[in-house]
Amino acid sequence: MVSREDSLATLREGRPWDILIIGGGASGLGAAVDAAARGYRTLLVEARDFASGTSMCSTKLIHGGVRYLRQGDLGLVRDALRERACLLRNAPHLVHPLAFVIPAWGNIDRLTFTVGLKLYDLLAGCENLDASRCLNRQEVIAALPGLRSAGLCGGVRYWDGQFDDARLAITLMRTATDLGATCLNYLPVTRLLKSVDHITGAIVRDAETGEEFEITARAVINATGVHGDSLRRLDDTGASPLLTPSQGIHLVVDADFLPGRQALMIPKTEDGRVMFAIPWQGKVLLGTTDTPRPDLQQLNDPQPLAEEIDFLLRTAAGVLTRPPTRADIRSAFAGLRPLIHPEHTDAKNTAALSREHAILVSSSGLITVAGGKWTTYRLMAEQVIDRARQIADLPAAPCPTRSLKLHGCPNEPATDAYGTDAPLVAALPGHDRPLHPALPYSEAMVRFAIRHEAARTIEDILARRTRALFLDAAAAGTAIERIAQIFGEELHTSPERLAAMVAAARQRAGDFMAQAVIK
Repeated sequence: MVSREDSLATLREGRPWDILIIGGGASGLGAAVDAAARGYRTLLVEARDFASGTSMCSTKLIHGGVRYLRQGDLGLVRDALRERACLLRNAPHLVHPLAFVIPAWGNIDRLTFTVGLKLYDLLAGCENLDASRCLNRQEVIAALPGLRSAGLCGGVRYWDGQFDDARLAITLMRTATDLGATCLNYLPVTRLLKSVDHITGAIVRDAETGEEFEITARAVINATGVHGDSLRRLDDTGASPLLTPSQGIHLVVDADFLPGRQALMIPKTEDGRVMFAIPWQGKVLLGTTDTPRPDLQQLNDPQPLAEEIDFLLRTAAGVLTRPPTRADIRSAFAGLRPLIHPEHTDAKNTAALSREHAILVSSSGLITVAGGKWTTYRLMAEQVIDRARQIADLPAAPCPTRSLKLHGCPNEPATDAYGTDAPLVAALPGHDRPLHPALPYSEAMVRFAIRHEAARTIEDILARRTRALFLDAAAAGTAIERIAQIFGEELHTSPERLAAMVAAARQRAGDFMAQAVIK
């Protein structure tokens, strides 16, 4: 991994880049991997940390999108299922199959679910993980301990993929760097550069030192997710809205609310979305909501609303024998979805909007990629780099990412998210010292994140290099001081900066705690 200092030194050289990507979430990181894999000189800059927004707040699923069958988006489902197969092959240390059960409290629903999921199997074709199967009442109860069984007549089981979203983002950053790209976090864009009304680059500022850099590039890609319209207005102050922000929240509770290895999917809820209860890293993840939030477009760290939490708890109470309460919530988090604006679709509300992505090119040549979801990040990247190649007249090069193994990919199936890097982590000091008894993370993982994964703050460690804040916010809060000590040892961070990092981390730990979001 190239050090931050060496990467900044590269910027000071002033050499032009083939492609400048603004935004370090799923879309931007995927584009960086694709561009670098084709041999283009690639720079990615992110204003905060990689995957620090929407990309770390997903439902942790790599899936075709069962609910899109109901909307008739068969093409979107088919593409997503193909991409699911790619990820299972190229990142088996991060993505794995997961069985889902849809319970039915009526025979008509049971028949409808069965027919729909057979279509799901058909769209997956030869890349289907396993055939969906109709289950009787006893089989559903056995598959989902903790499910309310009164009135249950059976259900359907199908298969999809599960992953760790932030870990996949960091892996994409490592993959892009392996391929020769330069990826820098905490480097916000302050201004776009133009020559005769054509985008030629950007001015970026190091958030840690204030140093500014003038970046020139043959193609500039806006991959800033929910903030995409803000960057478009730096290019054209009159740009019409492309995005409709929608907030989705998740709650994390202990595993004993839904013991077992299979996930629960409720296809009908009062807000129009499906609800999942998913086993994830020793906990159960409940989600998600869909709340239009145009007022939050500029907010970096959205918070769950009380009514959203009430909705998830109420929905869970309707299907679980032991309903979770506010006191049972270990972590609560919210993310903004960059859905395509209704004027670009036929939808009237965010729950009905397609997750299909869009690629737009402004009159000055700024390329914006928007919408989409984690599952189709690779396809989005392929298409946006194809477009950038045309606009910048770059040498033709085929896209190799369909079969490109991501960083750390093992030769054999592995459960360790570090893949082939696992021995490197185990060799570091503190590999046998946990950050907290309730968390599956060691001090060695902190050192590895600082040395090899571009972690710059305590929050980077707790939220994205590990998932401590997402699993148990209170336990994560107790680890802050020790992580600050390790930063001091590894980077010789000044006491003033360490104090600021500790304060910020405590604030973020509070944001994830149920007590902070439930009034």
